[in-house]
Amino acid sequence: MAQSDKKVDENFLQSFADAFNAHDLNAVMAHMTDDCVFEASAGPDANGEKFSGQEQVRKAFEMVFKTYPDAHWGKPKHFISGNRGFSEWLFTGTKADGTKVEVTGCDLFTFRDGKIAIKNSYRKNRQMLK
Repeated sequence: MAQSDKKVDENFLQSFADAFNAHDLNAVMAHMTDDCVFEASAGPDANGEKFSGQEQVRKAFEMVFKTYPDAHWGKPKHFISGNRGFSEWLFTGTKADGTKVEVTGCDLFTFRDGKIAIKNSYRKNRQMLK
């Protein structure tokens, strides 16, 4: 969660990844600022779909967990430089119809006051697997 010294470290980003893998939305959102922004890797705009604020971002993450009930971000690697950072990961998940996804991706972060202000996601585009 929020760091007491207002700085984010690799343990903080691992805690964020662990919260995602536990599908614990309260823990996920506790890592993010009240005015957080999530830029999804897909959507109608060139930068993907943009969600702003705790409520919208939470709903976006809820939809990921609903679409992929077994969503998992594995093999995470975290890097931080000042108020910016990124995490690399391997996403795996299965849709209700049995379609499987396995893609590598990364999140680019902007930090403020010991939390994530912006989470900008990117992932490889790969044909779904049956």
